[in-house]
Formats: sequence, C-alpha cells, structure tokens
Amino acid sequence: MNKPKPLISAILNLNLHPKPLFSNPIHLMALTQTRITHSDPPQNDAEDDVLCSNPEQTQEEQPSSHSLDETPSFVGSPGKYLTGVSRFERAWAHWTKLGRPKLIVAPMVDNSELPFRMLCRKYGAEAAYTPMLHSRIFNENPKYRSEEFTTCKEDRPLFVQFCANDPDILLEAARRVESHCDYVDINLGCPQRIARRGYYGAFLMDNLPLVKSLVEKLALNLNVPVSCKIRVFPKLEDTLKYAKMLEDAGCSLLAVHGRTRDEKDGKKFRADWNAIKAVKNELRIPVLANGNIRHMDDVRNCLEETGADGVLSAETLLENPALFAGFRTSNWVVDNEKDSIDGKLDQADLVVQYLKLCEKYPVPWRMIRSHVHKMLVDWFRVQPQVREELNAQSRLTLEFLYGLVDQLRELGVRVPLHQKDDASATGNLAEVIGI
Repeated sequence: MNKPKPLISAILNLNLHPKPLFSNPIHLMALTQTRITHSDPPQNDAEDDVLCSNPEQTQEEQPSSHSLDETPSFVGSPGKYLTGVSRFERAWAHWTKLGRPKLIVAPMVDNSELPFRMLCRKYGAEAAYTPMLHSRIFNENPKYRSEEFTTCKEDRPLFVQFCANDPDILLEAARRVESHCDYVDINLGCPQRIARRGYYGAFLMDNLPLVKSLVEKLALNLNVPVSCKIRVFPKLEDTLKYAKMLEDAGCSLLAVHGRTRDEKDGKKFRADWNAIKAVKNELRIPVLANGNIRHMDDVRNCLEETGADGVLSAETLLENPALFAGFRTSNWVVDNEKDSIDGKLDQADLVVQYLKLCEKYPVPWRMIRSHVHKMLVDWFRVQPQVREELNAQSRLTLEFLYGLVDQLRELGVRVPLHQKDDASATGNLAEVIGI
C-alpha cells in the first residue's frame, strides 16, 4: 500500500503513519455501588460480549501513572471552570493547549471504542469521543467499566461521554475518568428509543432545569472541563437559549448536531449548518459542528459556513475511517471528477489494520463484528455469500476474520478509496482550518 499523498499530509498536519502504540490499555475497575434508576441498555449475545482476546499482563506492564481502583484525588480547587470571565479564557486556553483539533471522531455507541479511535487517529483524526457510557451502570458494574472504557497514552485528546439524569451519579462516574481524559462530556443529543425509555440524551431537552443541574454539578466539582453534545430545537431561538443556558451553567465546549430530536435519519434530513453558525456566533466557548460530514470537501464547507472550531463525523467514519486523511468512498466521487484518483488504499486494508489494533487493545466481539460489516459493506454487495458466512458465525475469531479478508481478495473483489488530485482545493482547505 502506497503512503498517502505528501501534500495532503503536510497541509493538514495529519499523522498518516502508524503511531507507536506502546501503552497498555487502561481499564477502569470497581469502586462503590449506587442506587438503580431508570432502564438498562439492551443486553447483547453472550458470545459477542466476550473480549476478542485476553492478554496477560505482568506487574511491570501494568499502567503505573494512574490509580484505577480508587477515586482520583483533586489537585487545586474544584470548579475552576465556573468563575466569571476567566472561565471563558480558561475554556479557550484548554482548547488551545490541546492544539485546537478540528477533525474529530464523534461518539458512537459500541463503535467509537479504543481500537477504532486509534485507527481514525492514524488517518488524521485529531481528537475523539468514547462511546456513550451509562453513568449509573458505569458506577455499579466493574465488568461494564473495564470493557466499555479503555484508553492508552496515545489516545488523546479524548472526550469521555456519559448519559445521565442524576447529577450525583453523573459526578461519581465522571470522577472515575477525569484523570484519563481532556473533557467529560454529557450526552444531550441521543434521539433513540432507548434514550426515551432511560430518560437521557435528547429527551432531557424537555427538562432544562435538570440539564442545567447536570452541567453545574460537574463544572463545580471536576478538575477537567465539561463539554456537552446537543441537538437543535425546531425553533432557532429555543436552540440559542438552550446553548446559552449550557454555557452559563459551566459548559466549556459545545458540540451541536444540526438536526432535531425527531430527525434521526441522517440520509433523509440534512443538518442545519445555519443553526450551528447562529450558536457559534452566540457563544464565547469553542463550538463544534456535527452533521453532513462525508468527505473533506464537506469539512471545508462546514468550517467556512458555520465558523465552527471543528467538525465531528460519525456514520461516514464507520465506513471509511480514513476520511480525515482525504480518502473518500466511491459513492462520494462525482462521475465527472477527473481529479479523483485511486488512493491505493481500500477498506480491506483498514479492516486488517483495525484487527491488529484489536489484538493490542481487546474489545467485545460485538464491536468488531459491527465494524467489519460497516467497513466491508460495499465488498459484501459484490460477494454476498461471504457476508452470509460472517453472519453464520456465532463465535468469531481473529483468524476467521483475517481469512475472510483474504477470501474476498481471492475472489477478485477490490473497492478502492479515492483521493482528490487537486492541490488548489487542498490549499483552500488549509486556509479554512488555519494552517
């Protein structure tokens, strides 16, 4: 596989080569139990919940810089992000210290786990969110904690996202992770049915006093800044009031998904970039844009039109984790684009790289199964019998998955990822993102 084009790499300042992944994954272990409120996430098949591997670590290999089995001690005064004008200065100073990342992996349940985050970082992602973590279960269940949240020293900048509806439970969960991340994020945007049943995510938009109490609780008691991810209201004025309330409550960074709670289908409903622009103009903290990011042209257009400080991508990254390195799938290549070339990289290459990261950073099989399906979706359309072989496996192994990729190649399947051979377009992007 050829290396990505040096021009794109230089202009975007992306690290397109494998980073040295020397750190052992950090797993958060048990603390105390708290009361049960609201519904649990759905349970998955037992085999798919098993970790893909379970490498033994010697005492010398265990992370030594963090205490993972007790609540982190506080350094300095809590709530340093909730004091007057200096709070905005601190919010920007923190964002600047992180390098003002603009290309960010969005939170995705069961999909933005450590191996996938590291793959996206290899191909240009400058920051990433964990999957949404259920705060109450995170506090109560050691197995959930150790499997659902893992990280390593190269996995930064990192947002750890929780859903919650109880400020005290949320704070307990946040204290467990604050020494391992750069932001603790509150999920205020999940529109799915499970969020309605559990009373979290976008369904807290009907109870703004509760939302305010969640943000204030973290802002007053954590040593890392609090971020929030929201969806917009149907009326712009309601969205602006909502965003301002979050900022006043102590939110130090706001990610705005430009769709409403009812607009769940991203293919059917376009994100409203004008609403994101209005929020950016209203607030004094960094604002990130989420929605309609399918390739780097969208990144450039979104940053230009919204003035946002960065963009998040979710669904497109699942199919193409190399999006932020300038690669795009064939369905986003216009027929008359003469400047589009074979990028000498395909999704099978990315699957193999992802599996190697899973060997290093074990995760539940359900996550691996999901990623293989999404990354190879175009390949399975050509050879559907290979997909059926995958579906028939009640218990996966890495050997089987490596063999599945080899089988597709032996059948002559190759669906290349493309790049734009256009120096001027790349130069315009460099101006937009401030390089």
